[in-house]
Amino acid sequence: MTAAADHYDHLLAEHYTWMLGGDIETAAAAQADLLRELGVAAPPEEDARAVDLGCGPGPQTLALARLGFTSVTAVDTSAPLLGELMEHARRSGAAQAVRPVHGDIRGILPRLTTRGPVAAIVCMGDTLPHLPARADVQELIADIAKALRPGGSFVATYRDLTRELHGADRFIPVRSTADRILTCFLEYVDEDTVRVHDLLHTHHGGTWHLKTGSYPKLRLRPQWLTAQCRAAGLDVRRDEAGPRGLRVLYAVKS
Repeated sequence: MTAAADHYDHLLAEHYTWMLGGDIETAAAAQADLLRELGVAAPPEEDARAVDLGCGPGPQTLALARLGFTSVTAVDTSAPLLGELMEHARRSGAAQAVRPVHGDIRGILPRLTTRGPVAAIVCMGDTLPHLPARADVQELIADIAKALRPGGSFVATYRDLTRELHGADRFIPVRSTADRILTCFLEYVDEDTVRVHDLLHTHHGGTWHLKTGSYPKLRLRPQWLTAQCRAAGLDVRRDEAGPRGLRVLYAVKS
């Protein structure tokens, strides 16, 4: 995930909470509502554990804590975003439940589940397409299936980039306020990959300044992703369009 991690360090991490609307508590409440509606719930026991893969500043991590999970391991490649998550967790009273882990989400689940399988794993906010190759997605889903206990939940939200846009439609407005404007431009490389170019304008010192960066993202077909889940032993319960243009996948370990 080096390309995506470098892009976040270079450009997006500093502005990520702003990209989500600027209020993590509001974002966490919305994510808790989504998870609750899907059927994700903490088991009625003291050691109710969950994992958030690609946690960012923490809306899903905080949502899992709100749902009653007593231990939420939050994994991300961005140290600044993990620091921001812990600050939000302290302010919301969830710090005791959150365990931040700085690292790549690939290959980490066996190390995180040495105490036994967990009740829920989420990989949300378009994290899956950040993986370098489809093989990495397959291996991660296999690890997720092994790390979940029977009846455990897996939730992914991701952007379906398989339909190619043309012309000016390839310019996607992300968010704009009086001091910042973020736009992304999609460059279709091949059937598997799109290169996302981010153009960030910030206003300070009476002048607009432009900072740019780009990174590759996978074009994951929903049918292919659900097939990988089923092959790994996960029962796909929901696969549908969701909020903010993201697709929602909900699966349960048989």
